[in-house]
Amino acid sequence: MKLLVLFPEAVITLSPLTDRMSEGGSFMYLILICLLLSLFFIVKGFLSLKSNMLNSKRMLNLAVDTSLLGLAIGFFSSVIGLITAFDSIEAMGNADPSIFAGGLKVSLLTATFGLLTFIIARIGIVILRGLQKD
Repeated sequence: MKLLVLFPEAVITLSPLTDRMSEGGSFMYLILICLLLSLFFIVKGFLSLKSNMLNSKRMLNLAVDTSLLGLAIGFFSSVIGLITAFDSIEAMGNADPSIFAGGLKVSLLTATFGLLTFIIARIGIVILRGLQKD
């Protein structure tokens, strides 16, 4: 969502996160789903820590799997973005460096978000694993 101020040339972006999500493409939403699932499994693992240890360990394993899936999707889509950027440069011949930089930026957005998903989930996983009894 954008808001026009007094000068039409100056546009203020209200939500930079949604702008980055849309710039990264449809894979960004798959990574977001992995992040939300990881957080859901971690919270569910914390809630079942005292009542059902087996369920807590199962939630921990699911959180590990979804965090790794988010990381893998991030790097997979980054490689696809790089291939697409190189294809467009090859098709144009002598490409402008700004086009190349824009393609690199878009391809790195998904890898960065995948890494962020992995790190956030891993923090919760480490804490949950530390609280679980063997």
